Amino acid sequence: MTTTAPQSSRLPTYYLSHGGGPWPWMPDAAPAYAVLDASLKALRRELDDQPRAVLVVTAHWETEDFTFSAAERPGMIYDYYGFPPETYKITYPAPGLPSLAESAAGLLRAGGMGAKIDAERGFDHGTFSLMQAIYPEAEMPIVQMSIRKDYDPVLHVEAGKLLAPLRDEGVLVVGSGLSFHNLRAMGPSGRDASTAFDGWLQHALFDAVGERRAKALLNWEQAPAARQVHPREDHLMPLHVAVGAAAEDAAHLSYHQDDFFGAITASSFRFGDAPAA
Repeated sequence: MTTTAPQSSRLPTYYLSHGGGPWPWMPDAAPAYAVLDASLKALRRELDDQPRAVLVVTAHWETEDFTFSAAERPGMIYDYYGFPPETYKITYPAPGLPSLAESAAGLLRAGGMGAKIDAERGFDHGTFSLMQAIYPEAEMPIVQMSIRKDYDPVLHVEAGKLLAPLRDEGVLVVGSGLSFHNLRAMGPSGRDASTAFDGWLQHALFDAVGERRAKALLNWEQAPAARQVHPREDHLMPLHVAVGAAAEDAAHLSYHQDDFFGAITASSFRFGDAPAA
């Protein structure tokens, strides 16, 4: 993974709202997730089979240092509660890619950051729910990247910058989170807060690129209803990594819904041009 491809083959980066639990395996949930599911299938088409692997920055894995999963055949982590019994038996048998984990960790270390490898880590639902919708064949190699427990936005943006060369090597960098993540307000009580924050988020991502855009995200707590939308910023930090890796690439709306769970405004974003565009 040392050869740099021509600029024209550079893959975009994404920040994707991954939905709740194992929703792709729940037929009864299909109506609630129809818009999100359609956006993820459209993402697959716009990628035009260009990625050779996916690096998923997952909100559901927190560590002291950034850590990369390196199992060749990752298992499953059922990190959700109260779902039907059969959803604790589902599998997503996509392969891992230890060489990518090593390469990604090496890029962070070369930039002066601590980075670790975890050869045992399985797929959490921040990864397998998205990937089931995008790559149901489960053949695309996937490596997971953790977020840091300290939620330091500066370090997450910087990590993205250091990982940017992977985009030229056929690696799709995906930040997996949720633009609204307050489970106690996942309904009408979260309507106004989610709308206000989503409006701010779109302006922050669309109105600038590079350092100016990153600076806006570093000050995310000043956004309207910021702590109502993200009491804990675990589902926002993957966005910071995606934006860091995006550099000067413009943002595009990949998914938007103002009635998620009947009331919530949620969005996903692409940074850079889609290969099939």
